[in-house]
Amino acid sequence: MAGTNISRSTRLLVADLDGTLLHDAPVFEERFMSQYTVDILEQAHDQGVKLAIATARPVSTALSFTRRLPVDACIYLNGALIDTDPKHSDEAMLNNPVVPADGHVARVGFSSRRACDVCRSLLDAIPGLHLGIVMNDVRYTNFDTSVMWKTQKFVISDFYDVPQGEAEKIFIIPDRSQSVQLASLLPPDFGVSICEGTMWMLMNPLANKGDGLRELCRRMGIGLDQTAAFGDDLIDIAMLEASGRGVAVANARPDVLRVADEVCPANNEDGVAQWVEQLIA
Repeated sequence: MAGTNISRSTRLLVADLDGTLLHDAPVFEERFMSQYTVDILEQAHDQGVKLAIATARPVSTALSFTRRLPVDACIYLNGALIDTDPKHSDEAMLNNPVVPADGHVARVGFSSRRACDVCRSLLDAIPGLHLGIVMNDVRYTNFDTSVMWKTQKFVISDFYDVPQGEAEKIFIIPDRSQSVQLASLLPPDFGVSICEGTMWMLMNPLANKGDGLRELCRRMGIGLDQTAAFGDDLIDIAMLEASGRGVAVANARPDVLRVADEVCPANNEDGVAQWVEQLIA
């Protein structure tokens, strides 16, 4: 970190959670945020630097972390759900398909009917493929997701019984033998990203962290050149490239390290907090 040139014009910090702000743990539910990170981000906020979280997590598993921090905005579900007034939002409001009239919540999804068509088509081609649809923080899926996430709600589905509405994403967990064929079958009207090397996500092409950051800046009246973004995974690249300063944690994937403007220490060393501490020193 010595010699890092941190711009004093930075007005907005945007950070990923898993692999970036959060420390690793043997299971998903045990990942945690250190008190040091909380304290430093609070100090930065007290000095006038705004804070946003940008995560692939749904509201149910992200809210406990965002509530520990002085967040001014949140990007959930990799950009499918944006909240620019988290102080006045709760889990029920954010998962309600009816968007609040005051306009501080934005959804970027697609028809659940289209999602079901895609899931059935993929299963016809690759029987046994594990996949599901996320809508209003419920997973409609063909496998028991508790093997991956212990606390997230799921409903076993044949993709004929999913309620009509706006879905946020299709998630797919292929094994190695399925990945090559899956790549050749992905529908062109979806954006595709891979999270933590295992979970494929099909989403509205405008639902990504890069476009999410642009929307935050538009709503908050902050220039992209006045932002610093932190991430570790492939789904963070668009956000790092869009920001004024893209910072990868040292544990980031090689492709992320290559596009970053600079590198801070790893997530398990509170690298983001170390970077921010220099900003406010």
